[in-house]
Amino acid sequence: MMLDRRTLLAGAGSATTLAVMGRLVPAAHAARIQAVGIQLYTVRDIFQKDPAGTLEAIAKIGYREVEFGGGGYDSMDPAMLRRAMEKAGLRCPSLHIGYDALLGQFDKSVTMARTLGAQTVVLPYMTDQYRTEAGWSGAVPNFTKFATQLKQAGIGFAYHNHDFEFTTKPGGVSLYDRLLKETDPALVKVELDLYWAKRAGQDLAALIDRLNTRLYSYHVKDMRADGSMAAVGTGTIDFAALFKRRASAGVRHFYVENDQAPAPYLPDITTSFKTLQTLRF
Repeated sequence: MMLDRRTLLAGAGSATTLAVMGRLVPAAHAARIQAVGIQLYTVRDIFQKDPAGTLEAIAKIGYREVEFGGGGYDSMDPAMLRRAMEKAGLRCPSLHIGYDALLGQFDKSVTMARTLGAQTVVLPYMTDQYRTEAGWSGAVPNFTKFATQLKQAGIGFAYHNHDFEFTTKPGGVSLYDRLLKETDPALVKVELDLYWAKRAGQDLAALIDRLNTRLYSYHVKDMRADGSMAAVGTGTIDFAALFKRRASAGVRHFYVENDQAPAPYLPDITTSFKTLQTLRF
């Protein structure tokens, strides 16, 4: 069996193991991302106009995984999208489904996820009405409800952050801390958006270590010195340093995302893909 750096880090249990890691795992065998993914919200404008053509273009760049979100995908025929994915050689490990849809159209959401081949449903965003003491207190139990029902359907559940979960602190405790404290880590996983966490002032390395086995996936987007979003590799975030942390060893998917990718979009996501494809950690 060939050991890579992430495998060794995940199993490292002693100072001796860590001390000899450099000899056991030379740079030539450093870990890399096996299948670079993309959150389709990044290309929502062109996807909405031509979903099949956009999926084909994404595959030609080299992406192998997609995460549905935005672009009106939830009003399209999921069987058509599945056929387009399979034709392009793509797979959909997870997808974004909104809180209201999970609350009011749960069965339809499960059917859509299954049709697209997704194994995890990610809750992507909570609107202003839930960012209060009362709003969050009412919503968090539903996260557990969603996760429990999805598990019964054979599907996982994860929560995707923005910045407000860290910066909004009713009663002095952040919404994110409450989410972690009040939900079962075995049921409610997290999709960590690295940009938004950093934008909220989080120490990314410390946050990753804290989340540990709760990490399901990363949203990989870069940050310029002025705080704006950028294609991966053109900003200031040291992704290799984050990905080689022991807690990152369990991350299953690395999705490129740029909420503000400039038209015509494909050059921007090509830059991000090439960066992650060649990244070694």
